[in-house]
Amino acid sequence: MASMNTANKSTRFFPSHPHHSATFCTRIHQIAALALVVATFFLTRLFDHSLGPCSSPHFNSFADVNRQYDGVLRFGDSVGWPDRGYGTHLNLKIYVYDENEIEGLKLLLYGREGKISPEACIKGQWGTQVKIHRLLLQSRYRTRKKEEADLFFVPTSVKCVRMMGGLSDKEINQTYVKVLGQMPYFRLSGGRNHIFVFPSGAGAHLFKSWATYLNRSIILTPEGDRTDKRDTSAFNTWKDIIIPGNVDDGMTANGARLVDPLPLSKRKYLANFLGRAQGKVGRLQLIELAKQFPDKLESPELKLSGPDKLGRAEYFKHLQNAKFCLSPRGESSWTLRFYESFFVECVPVILSDQVELPFQNIVDYRQISIKWPSTRIGPELLDYLESIPDNDIEDMIAQGRKVRCLWVYAPESESCSAFTGIMWELQKKVTQFHQSTETFWLHNGSIVNRDLVEFSKWKPPLPLP
Repeated sequence: MASMNTANKSTRFFPSHPHHSATFCTRIHQIAALALVVATFFLTRLFDHSLGPCSSPHFNSFADVNRQYDGVLRFGDSVGWPDRGYGTHLNLKIYVYDENEIEGLKLLLYGREGKISPEACIKGQWGTQVKIHRLLLQSRYRTRKKEEADLFFVPTSVKCVRMMGGLSDKEINQTYVKVLGQMPYFRLSGGRNHIFVFPSGAGAHLFKSWATYLNRSIILTPEGDRTDKRDTSAFNTWKDIIIPGNVDDGMTANGARLVDPLPLSKRKYLANFLGRAQGKVGRLQLIELAKQFPDKLESPELKLSGPDKLGRAEYFKHLQNAKFCLSPRGESSWTLRFYESFFVECVPVILSDQVELPFQNIVDYRQISIKWPSTRIGPELLDYLESIPDNDIEDMIAQGRKVRCLWVYAPESESCSAFTGIMWELQKKVTQFHQSTETFWLHNGSIVNRDLVEFSKWKPPLPLP
């Protein structure tokens, strides 16, 4: 090192009389150092992949998945899923609050009379609240010790409970506040390490005071934008996680499905739109477009009640009969139809400008879908779709076939699932240290509140922001 420094000094301070031997030596050292850095990098990667999964029972390696889903789950570089967007190993500890330990949780799960069952709430697009809760209860990443938890999950079925008349909006708001006031760890972090699921287009707005109490918490929701009806959206891209909607189990389960995909040559329509108008401009435009071009675009009137109610199988049979499934904005920016299209193998066409999509770290949506400006819905859209060769459509469908496992809330034993994707997203939210405006610490490492009471002695009800 001394000779290298000497050589550098000679070259730097005496340029009119260069020392050729010293310069040559310097170049050799530089080349050797570069080779050493490169070798160290590759050896580190090799040992990381070969030894990493053995270091903890909570680790989950995705080497096989990375090979299996090569292509669509990468962004054109040499690193695939999940390395490209997450890391190499999953190591997480989540505490799930028990319904009996916090007064009020049962109300948010079963309603005021306790008669709303999880089986009733697991159906339909809001079933993710139940499914994620159940999967966490059986998960290897669950811990029963609060003191070692990285994150805390607060189970509720509040969307289902509200829709089934179990609680009013006012009752929901009051109950949430009561529940949060009994959680010392929520107070400790200001809610930063607490997870809440809001599975509908309303998002966290189901809890009217979310902006006061959950503005730092992690919200799992399929909805990324509600500024059409509210002053602000509850989704924050820096702390919250977009999750897939809950596709009917009859289409996602292994084995026989409600409907199997049709070959492209046997599909009657170029595109379809299956949904209610809801007074939304984009949807009304599609319904009118279907009247102008009935041989290209199908948009049947959906009856959700009465003797002519469209059944589950009939709905998916309509959906499977087109090459493209149009997904316009409705009451909110997301639509379940986007996820359903992958299971009848039609290419989803997003007509919702503000939509947020899940797992963007690892999924290249350009390979499996089309996003078209909602301001250009008309014959131009049909002309464009008609110009796409069937070979290109087949390629997009094949890529979507690789990715759709990420839309399924399957058991943790499955190497690819919505639950596993959510776990990877949650791992990015973990921090070693937690603090809030009402949390303080002393020289001996003890955590105290504003009155200098140690954390172990904090008793509910706790003051909230």
